[in-house]
Order: sequence, then structure tokens, then C-alpha cells
Amino acid sequence: GMVPGLLNLGNTCFMNSLLQGLAACPSFIRWLDELTEGYNQDQNQQQQHPKLARTLLQLLRALSTQELAEGDVLDAGKLLEALRSYRWQISSFEEQDAHELFHVLTSSLEEEERDRHPRITHLFDVQSLESAVGIDEKNLSCRSRGPLHPLPNSWQSQHPFHGRLTSNMVCKHCDQQSPVRYDSFDSLSLTIPTTTWGRPVTLDHCLQHFISSETIKDVECENCTKIHASGVLNRQVVESQRSTFIKQLKLGKLPQCLCIHLQRLTWSSQGTPIKRQEHVHFTEFLSMDSYKHRTVGRRSQRQNRAARTSILEDTRVSPKPSAVLVHHGDMHSGHFVTYRRSPPSPKNPSAFSSQWLWVSDDSVRKANLQEALSSNAYLLFYERVRPAPSLLRPSPRLTPEE
Repeated sequence: GMVPGLLNLGNTCFMNSLLQGLAACPSFIRWLDELTEGYNQDQNQQQQHPKLARTLLQLLRALSTQELAEGDVLDAGKLLEALRSYRWQISSFEEQDAHELFHVLTSSLEEEERDRHPRITHLFDVQSLESAVGIDEKNLSCRSRGPLHPLPNSWQSQHPFHGRLTSNMVCKHCDQQSPVRYDSFDSLSLTIPTTTWGRPVTLDHCLQHFISSETIKDVECENCTKIHASGVLNRQVVESQRSTFIKQLKLGKLPQCLCIHLQRLTWSSQGTPIKRQEHVHFTEFLSMDSYKHRTVGRRSQRQNRAARTSILEDTRVSPKPSAVLVHHGDMHSGHFVTYRRSPPSPKNPSAFSSQWLWVSDDSVRKANLQEALSSNAYLLFYERVRPAPSLLRPSPRLTPEE
């Protein structure tokens, strides 16, 4: 049930801890396997620079198998070389951030896939079409009265950390709702809210704070302008009406693998960086139902029941966390370690292991779930699964108010 450690190449604990966390996400490894299989079939790609996806897959496979001997230590130097080929100047002797490296990896994998499949401009991508044909913006305009749905990505398959946020804007004066905006995300970066003294801070508090509404003043409201114009005589030119809007974020599409980043950086009154050290309580299961965007519409009772069932199966419960990354130290120096699940048994490779490990570079020991849940998490990796019927019944430990 043990895994190999990773050699510290000089302050590379940030990379080692992230690799151990990713190795505990089986759907991400499966996606890399499918991606590299496509490379193997493309003869034009064989002679190019070392592929990041291949290098990463090789490492994660080695870190997610029980076949290697206990005490084995791997070297991730080839991964640094692959990242440098994409112009990432990562020094192995400087303190780095594991969350930043996570986005370096996902963006570099995107770039690698774009190089292999040149992007085809989508019909509704007006900005790209304008630049491609050299049309002046004054001569071409586009207005949409419907939802601004996200444009399809040029990837053949999105990586499992890819999700979408929705943004709603509602005018406080006329209650007109603007079209829903969509934005992609690879991780949710959550601030840690201040709570009443003596009360624990929970992950649900952080998620609730993330989707809480905010007030935006002095925004032009097209509907208020129309209403004002309808009361003006002689078709006089009217001034655009500005109003206060309420904005709220929701989760439009949950990824298969959810990466949560707890922002522990804050600033003192003197402007110096401070690390927040308090424990954020996270549970064995993570309910995401109350943070998901829902389309408002009229449906039959049968359709509503089907929609509710789909939401429960799709988003309500995530499994026990796959991995937890912890940073010990302050803003100027420290060390990253990882709590992660042991690889599954070869007899049942699709099952999640109940054995937890603590990994610090080349040091690996057995741990347990309670030790992982008690840690001061910096990065959390969850893997989405279909919940068991018993988990669909209301349970105090699954409610956001816990």
C-alpha cells in the first residue's frame, strides 16, 4: 500500500507534493493516458521535443502503483525540463507555490494540445473573425439577447479539472436579469472568511462566501433606459440610465476532479504579507448541490423529479478527498507535504483505497483519514462519484450549515 517518494532537487517540495496529489486522482491519469495514446498514433509528433503529457503520465503512473519496491525514490527532473520547453523558467533552488504550478501544468497541457490540433475559429467567435478578416469594429457589431453560452473548446476532450462558473447580474431598480455569463476554471480559489470567535471555519463557509452576492454600482441598464425612453415625448434622445446591480457567481458545470485552493495569504495594516494559519474544517463528503447554477423554467412534475435525481447523482456528493496538500511555515519559507490515498488494489483498480499516506519528498509513511482531515489544508483534491443510495438521504454531516 506504499508509494515511492520523490527526490528533492533543491526546494522542489512544491512540485513533489503536487505530483503526489495528482497521482491520487485516477480520472486525471486516465485522461492523460487517452491524450498520450493520441500522440502515439500521430507520426508527425514523434520527433518533436519531449511531450509534457508523456512525462507527467510516466511519473503519475509510477506514483500510483504498488508494484515498485518499498523505499524507491523517483526523480522528477524530466518534468522540469519539459516545462522549461514551454518557456516556464522554474528554478529548482527557489521557493515556489504548488497552486501556481498546478495552473502551469494545466495551461502547458492546453498549449501542447493546441499545437497538435490547430484551433478552428467558431462561427460565433466574432472577435477572432474580425481580426482574421481585418474588419473594423465600427462596421461590424453583434448583440445577443439570449444567454452567452460558452464557445466549444478546440480540445477533443477537456481535462477532468475543467469546470465552468456562471455569473448573474440583476438590476435592483427594474429587476431585469442580464444574460448569464460563463467562465472556465481549473481550480476554485476560496478566501477564508472571518467567523465569530470560538466558531470553527468550515469549507462550506468558504464556498458560501465565494458565491455570496456583491453590489456593483453605476452600471448601465439597457432595460431602465428603454423604460425611461418610452416616457419621453417627441422622440428626444435620452441619456443612458445607470443603476446598481447585484452580481452572484454559481457553479455551472462541476468538474470530475475538483481542485480547491484555500487562500492563506493576507496583508497586515503595514502592507506586509501574512499567512493565515487557522484550520479550515472539511468533511469526509462534500455536498455541492447548493452552489450549483440552475436554469429557471416551467417543467412538469415528472421533469422536475428527473432533474432533481440528475442533480443528486451528478453533483450532490463527492467522495472522501483524494489528496490534501499542506504548507508548513510562513510566507517567506516553508515546506509542502501531502496526505493522499494509497493506490487501489490491483484486484479492484476502480475502487478507492481506504488507506491514507503522508508524503514529504522521499519520506513516506502510513496515515489515516482523521489525520488528513485535521491538517491545515492549502490545496484539496476531490474526485466526483455517484453517491450510494444511503448518502442521498438527509444527513447532518452533509449539510452546508455544518
